[in-house]
This record gives sequence, structure tokens and C-alpha cells, in this order.
Amino acid sequence: MNSALPSKAPRRLQPPRPLSEIALLSREERLAGRPKLCSDCGICTGDLRPLMAQSCVFVNNRAEEIERRLHGRNRHDGDELLFGIYRELHVFRMKPPVPGAQWSGAVTSLGALLLERGLVEGVITTGAVPGTRYAPLPILARTPDEVRATRGNKPCLAPTLDVLTQVRQAGLRRIAYIGTGCQVHALRAIQDQLGLERLYVIGIPCTDNTTYPDLQRFLQVVSRSPDTVVHHEFMQDFRIWLKHEDGSVEKVNFVDLDVDKLGGQLGVFPPACLSCFDYQNGLSDLTIGYMGAPLPPDERWQWTLVRTERGVELFNLLRPYIEEREPISGGDRTRGMPAYIQMLRKPPRRAPWPIRQLVAFIQRRSGPKGLEFARSVIEMKLLRNLQFVRERHGRLERRIVPGYVYRALARYADVYRREFGCELQPPAR
Repeated sequence: MNSALPSKAPRRLQPPRPLSEIALLSREERLAGRPKLCSDCGICTGDLRPLMAQSCVFVNNRAEEIERRLHGRNRHDGDELLFGIYRELHVFRMKPPVPGAQWSGAVTSLGALLLERGLVEGVITTGAVPGTRYAPLPILARTPDEVRATRGNKPCLAPTLDVLTQVRQAGLRRIAYIGTGCQVHALRAIQDQLGLERLYVIGIPCTDNTTYPDLQRFLQVVSRSPDTVVHHEFMQDFRIWLKHEDGSVEKVNFVDLDVDKLGGQLGVFPPACLSCFDYQNGLSDLTIGYMGAPLPPDERWQWTLVRTERGVELFNLLRPYIEEREPISGGDRTRGMPAYIQMLRKPPRRAPWPIRQLVAFIQRRSGPKGLEFARSVIEMKLLRNLQFVRERHGRLERRIVPGYVYRALARYADVYRREFGCELQPPAR
């Protein structure tokens, strides 16, 4: 292990506290000295805090530099600009699906398999604080059952990189890490300083995380029974699906969301998440998600982007336990982007109920599907977040917006110029 990094006595990890105004440093001692934008990834709460400046994606986005180290190149034009560099793309599901999993259970199954085969000594993942479903609790799993017990999404900010302190204290040299894009960026940036023999990085696509209190507020606004929601997802049919304890599924149209009750268009989302440009988790060995999988969503199909040689190894480990199908792609995402850019400039008022139902019907009937839906979502997040950075944190743009963002959005440059009166190009250096 790297002797330059100080060690400290083991301690029990505490659940993350609310970060309701993370763009302005909190008075909490735990958050003192953080960057202006912070997703509470865990680097600053453990032994690795001295490495924050070189690892934090909100201090200096090094994604393209890390891509060159991982792949020997940066992204090619086409889907790689949106999905990240990848070798293989698969649509699959576990057979049978894992009971209680958010989808088919692929992520936790893969972590458990790595431990069962002796390929790793521990898996860093996220469980739930006892007595809650979603309050995130980072853990170092040492057995397959401990990994499986973490199944189900916890869509909240979680300081999982803090667990690297436990890894060092235990003398572990072979680990797997399950995390989101900002966490993976920090891990990759300091990977060579961790003294590890082997590292597997299983990426989760991430967009619009919240603090745990804000997640509770979101569910209270959206659901008829927030306390019984077991899982929820923003689905490819332009509805939020909320699964309840009794097995029923509540479906809410995107256009029916009352954003005013959530605090406006950007409501419950922390500024760090609105300044992120890696929904697709492009620096992982493989990314496992659902947004590019085909309808119907209740059949639990997932998709994976296999990115590295180690990612190929991971997918081959999972292959005996899955069934696959061909990816689909339908519709034309570009048709709706001019209206979306207009909406970014001037958010519309909530339409009357009959009009919302008509819009929802049209979205389901003619909106993008499968891979085209994933492209659409990523483009919208890139546009929205770029505009958020420009309006709220303009001086940070040259340091936190990677070059591939401007290339990915170049087709909308004319519309953007017309709406915002400026160029869709990186700032002069």
C-alpha cells in the first residue's frame, strides 16, 4: 500500500447527512473545505482527502485524460460521444431475475460472483441504513451474501469512496467497486496510488441523484402512497413507474409531474448532479443500466456497455446466468430537441390535464425507443447541465465540462445560438 497516505483507526461509517445547499459550503464540520460543487463521493471523508484536488471531477474534469490511459484514445464520433468508449453492447437479463432486485439483479449478481470465484477480496457497494429502503450506507462486502443484500437502487448521494479507508486497513489488494460516474472518476484519477493488484469497476448510470431527505420529498409529491414505494424508475414509456409493497405498479406521466411542488425545474437535484456530464459512467470497466433496453420495461431487460478488457472478463463471468436479445432503436430524438432547448430558456407553465394526457399519448406512440431513447436522454442531460453550469457556475466551465460534450451537441448549435444568443462551443482558454 502507498505509505504516503496516512492511516487512521477504524470507525463505523455514518449515513450521509443532508446536503440541501451543497453549492454553498455547509456549516457542517464534515463538509468544511469541500469544493464549491460536491457530490459527497467519500474522498473527503477518509484517508484519501489529501488527494481530493487531483481526483474530484468538480475541481478538474480529467475524463478525457483518463480515457486515453484506459483505452489509448478518446471518443470517436457517433454513439461513443454519448455512450462513452465501448467494445460491446448487449441487451440481457438474469435468468431468472433475482427476487427483490430493482431490475434483474445483474449488478449485485456480478459482485457476488467475483467473491465466489475468489477474483476479489471485497466489493465496495451501497446498502441501506437499517430501518430505511433508500438511505444509502456504503459498505465493504466480504461475502457473496453481503453483496446480494444490497440489491435495489438507492438513488441518493453516497460517500462510498470513504470505504477505501477500510480496504487499506484490511490490507486488501483485489477489490471490485460499484459506483456512479463522479465516484468512478475520482477512483480512476488516483487508482495508481492505491497499491491495488486488481480493480474491477462496475459502473451504474446515474442522473439526477438527490439527498435522502429530498428523495423522500420527491416521493411524497409524486406517489399516492410514498411510504410503500419499493422501487421507482423513469421509464422508456415516458412514465415514472413506482412499485409498491403489495406488488402494484403506479405509473405517472412525466408531463404530469408537478415541478412547482418540487421547487421548480431543478428542484430537488443538487447542483453537483446538475454539473455532471457522465450519466453513462464512461470510465467504468462496464456499465449496467436499463435506459437503452427495449420495452416493455416490466420484462426487466437491461443493457450493458462493455468498455475494457477487464469489462469483457466481467461480462463473460455473467454470461452463463443471462439470456440476451438484440437491441432495438426507434424514432428520431432530434425532432424534439429544438422544443427542449426552448424550454430550457423559458420553462413553460404546467399545461391543463387534457393537454398533458395528449402529450403523454404522443410521446408513447411516436417518441424515441430503445437505444434512441438513451441517446435522447443523454443529450437532454448534457444540454441542461451545460446551461446550468453557464448560468450558475460560469467560471468553472473550462475546468468541469469535458470536450466531448460540445462535440456531442454540435448538431444543435444553430438552435442553441438562436435561443441563448451565444455559441455552443468551449470557452476560450
